[in-house]
Amino acid sequence: MQIRRATDADWPYLWTIIEPIMREGETFALPRDGDQEVARAYFASPEKVNFIAEDQGEILGASYIRANQQGGGSHIANCGYMTAPAARGRGIAKALCAHSIDYCRADGFQGIQFNFVVSTNEPAVHLWQSFGFEILARLPKAFDHPRLGLVDALLMFKPL
Repeated sequence: MQIRRATDADWPYLWTIIEPIMREGETFALPRDGDQEVARAYFASPEKVNFIAEDQGEILGASYIRANQQGGGSHIANCGYMTAPAARGRGIAKALCAHSIDYCRADGFQGIQFNFVVSTNEPAVHLWQSFGFEILARLPKAFDHPRLGLVDALLMFKPL
């Protein structure tokens, strides 16, 4: 597997990853009936740098990296990750997270903040904690899960 910077030509493949995740509605605060325009504005807007994880030409996952805030908060990164449903459990998110940590360090960021991790996404929470991310805050009932109702969201942080 390799991770490379995404290009505009990769968008149709990224959409095939993002669309089922949006429709599931269990891990990202995106509208379940959202279209490509909504997805692209969220995941691939101009202030974000996108990467893809691929194996033998098949795109298995994607990430974005951006400054979490402007100005005085621009030294802290924010990242997001999506794995193709068929590739879950193959270490894609782990590889993308490791890549983003290295990229953020090299780019001069002083930390990475995950603003909104759905608490019921236990595999992701466990994975981020294995990389040294700490839960700094729990936002009670901040996410309306399609099966579980209102669940907490977590604010997580890792200094670099």
